[in-house]
Amino acid sequence: QVQLVESGGGLVQPGGSLNLSCAASGFASSNLAMSWYRQAPGKERELVAMISSSGFVTNYADSVKGRFTISRDNAEALVFLQMNSLKPEDTAVYYCHIWTTNYWGQGTQVTVSS
Repeated sequence: QVQLVESGGGLVQPGGSLNLSCAASGFASSNLAMSWYRQAPGKERELVAMISSSGFVTNYADSVKGRFTISRDNAEALVFLQMNSLKPEDTAVYYCHIWTTNYWGQGTQVTVSS
């Protein structure tokens, strides 16, 4: 069955970096666009970034442009989210998602705090 497993979250100080990974299995991930969403406490889930199946097209939320980079390794069925210059407002659970579907990972917690 379809599985998306995120890893790489944790506690980091403001200005720090984290690299999230999403391992996809049970489907042909290389044929599908993928995305990362996040949900902060008391807020709705929001799109952070998406990447086309080839990896050549990416889009980002305005709040993370220039700080976050989405990428993928289709040979290994992995999707990444490199997060730099992290801010306290980036604190959220981050979810891997198959674009335009209802398939989600279980989420990984990112906490930015001093």
